[in-house]
Amino acid sequence: MKLYRTTFLIIVLSIIACWVQAQNRGNIWCFGDSASMDFSNGIPVAGISSMDSRGTCVSISDTNSNLLFYGNTRAATAGFNNSLIWNRNHELMLKGDSIAGDGWYHELVIVPDPGDDSVYYIFSIGVTYSIGLLYSKVDMRGDNGLGEVVQKNFSLLNNIRMVDCLTAIKHGNGRDWWVIARPSPVQQPTYNNSWYTYLISPSGVALVSIQNVGSLNGTNIGNLSFYSDSSKLSFTNYGGMIEIYDFDRCTGIISNPVNIEPQIPVQPNVAYWSSEFSSNGRYLYVSGSTTPSTLWQFDTWAPNIAATKTLIWQTSYPPFTAGALKRGPDNKIYMSCAWSDSSGNFNYPYDSTMYYTENMNLSVINSPDSAGLACDFQPWSFYLGGKRTYWGLPNNPDYDLPALAGSPCDTLVSQNELAGAAAVGSFHVYYHTAWEKAFINASNLKGKTGKLLVYDMQGKVVHSEPLRIQNGYYTRDLSMIGRADGVYLVVVETEKERLVKKVVID
Repeated sequence: MKLYRTTFLIIVLSIIACWVQAQNRGNIWCFGDSASMDFSNGIPVAGISSMDSRGTCVSISDTNSNLLFYGNTRAATAGFNNSLIWNRNHELMLKGDSIAGDGWYHELVIVPDPGDDSVYYIFSIGVTYSIGLLYSKVDMRGDNGLGEVVQKNFSLLNNIRMVDCLTAIKHGNGRDWWVIARPSPVQQPTYNNSWYTYLISPSGVALVSIQNVGSLNGTNIGNLSFYSDSSKLSFTNYGGMIEIYDFDRCTGIISNPVNIEPQIPVQPNVAYWSSEFSSNGRYLYVSGSTTPSTLWQFDTWAPNIAATKTLIWQTSYPPFTAGALKRGPDNKIYMSCAWSDSSGNFNYPYDSTMYYTENMNLSVINSPDSAGLACDFQPWSFYLGGKRTYWGLPNNPDYDLPALAGSPCDTLVSQNELAGAAAVGSFHVYYHTAWEKAFINASNLKGKTGKLLVYDMQGKVVHSEPLRIQNGYYTRDLSMIGRADGVYLVVVETEKERLVKKVVID
């Protein structure tokens, strides 16, 4: 029994460490022509941003859903340092200009620095230009808390072009990150199936592996998306390839490729633009930007995935083409469209007259976990409040992804957390069944102010309140009336430490 309790505590501490650090960080999207969406209250609300980007855009918030900063690349601008970083006031961040990027669609990704919670990496790739993979750093302590770019365009991989599919995923330990990039076959003698995987840890950035996995890719236009638990990864390209793989968050290894549709070697190609998994991982949605523009659904749980291909929607082109797919925090999938003239010539930036239903709204798959037309695709159903969209939606990773609790790579099960818990024998939570109250007492606390948080075992915050510490002591009689039976985690978090205790209601 003692071993069981220790194991359970280890798992719980690992989960809560991730929840507390990462919750709500992907709730604000900034994209397109001055558009944004805020998912903080569960239902997205249209807002504003300062960017005007036909494609690449990224954003990150703090754990309370407050926007920290965002960025975008700009097309039709000379050179390859065309990205801009904006602060939460929608002003250009201090030193936030001339970041690498040349106007494609998945060229940037923001990754928190695992060694400093005030610092963020911005990874960049070159698709048109042979600048490889680079990173810049933002320190949120700069410019009185508005942030400052403190390192710019540090090269990790030079003299090479990349496929437009940069992505990131959290390591299984819940702290570190993987960044994944693919070298471009453009202007190379042969196609390739290469993958570059980098580990971002408190020690910095390190190339962990160069793998050759899956079918040969022949274009520089691609898209990567992860299944919600990140055990699966999909790759689509402009040549018509659709492929899925297993992904190991412990090792960063990509394996077991399943080719759903091969790349078509000659024109006309299928021109797949984007893909996204439903929240339960069963259905993969793929958008196509040829004539006509299309949206397809595949059942990835079927023995023959290709045979399940179902047309969800199609429409004529011009005057518009289907663009990015992105699963929101509400688990709906959003799709962007870009407008072109009657000859199919894409216009970026839009002029002052180009306001249409198709670029003033996003389309929405309301029930992505449902088969076929039951997925409830509604074209142009989310109004952007007078702002406009192009092909791109935020290339944001899942900042809320929890650690793989109990897995071999959950090494942060934090010996520090456990040692701290042992040393802090002064944090106690006792639940009184008859009174339906949790009695919380802590002493020898570090810090003066903080938060009291209560989590259920799905990671949802069911109670939150500020706390004040007096002479190192904190006490609270917390009503649990109306709470369902089960296990809860009580967290006392100050500016200097975090204490966690389990309480069982039955």
